[in-house]
Amino acid sequence: MAHPMHFAAQYAAGDTWLAECSEHPVPVRAAWDEEDLALIASDAHWLVAESSLTKGWLAASRLRNSPHGPVLADPDANAMYWLVAPDSVEELAKVRHLVVHPAGWSLSCPPTGRQVDGRFWLWRPDGSGRLNDPALMAAAFGRCGYDSEAEARA
Repeated sequence: MAHPMHFAAQYAAGDTWLAECSEHPVPVRAAWDEEDLALIASDAHWLVAESSLTKGWLAASRLRNSPHGPVLADPDANAMYWLVAPDSVEELAKVRHLVVHPAGWSLSCPPTGRQVDGRFWLWRPDGSGRLNDPALMAAAFGRCGYDSEAEARA
């Protein structure tokens, strides 16, 4: 079993990376200190691909043994938010169950080690900057409803 200090170091690295992705990291950390969500706008670091919770959970179960990046779950909003590279838009555009939000779209984020207002990191940022692979995501979501045969006929 992992030592609690190991988890603390992982959470700290993830929080540092996530806060530094914001133009204003100080208010992000202040929100987390108050046990609030912090608004972090997507930009040159990452974009947000949104799915429903049900479709996202199915896709995540297919990706659990693959390399993956951060995924935020919000059961109350029936949504999952996948952090993807800014150049992923075109590759994910035809995935029926995903909406890729444009740069500047704000995501309400809890810190990596805690749930806040029902939101939690299914897969936490780890500080490395690793994001979700759009090809793997497209394949995983394709199995949960992407009509690849209809797309091939189009």
